[in-house]
Amino acid sequence: MSTEANKQVVREFYAALQHEDHAAAARLCHPDFVFYLQMDTPIHGAEGFIASEKKNFDAFPGFSFQVERLIAEDDQVAAYLVFDGKHTAGPVEGIAPTGKRLRFSLLMLLTLSDGKIIEKRAHFDRLDIHRQLASEA
Repeated sequence: MSTEANKQVVREFYAALQHEDHAAAARLCHPDFVFYLQMDTPIHGAEGFIASEKKNFDAFPGFSFQVERLIAEDDQVAAYLVFDGKHTAGPVEGIAPTGKRLRFSLLMLLTLSDGKIIEKRAHFDRLDIHRQLASEA
């Protein structure tokens, strides 16, 4: 596939997550999909990925998860995203709902095979998330 076609798959994937259409997001994943939440923590399969992300997204009803930039080369797409939401439901990083707004950026590196996402590597600052949710301010 072309780099533009790969970028379109990634756009559709994140649009599905934004709309909480987990079935559509899973359909864009290759059968051998692996998600690395951080460097050495693989989660195998779209179902495992969706379960891990859903619990986080559920803690922020009405969240925004916007793609700010996509850069593609060969079979890889780098995605820069911004998450924005209010922590009013379940726990995140061991922190009970705070009612606080959380806004942070993420960098994802996605690899595609046969028109589907086969690998997704997430990079974000967990300490920043904890600081925002746990701070007294």
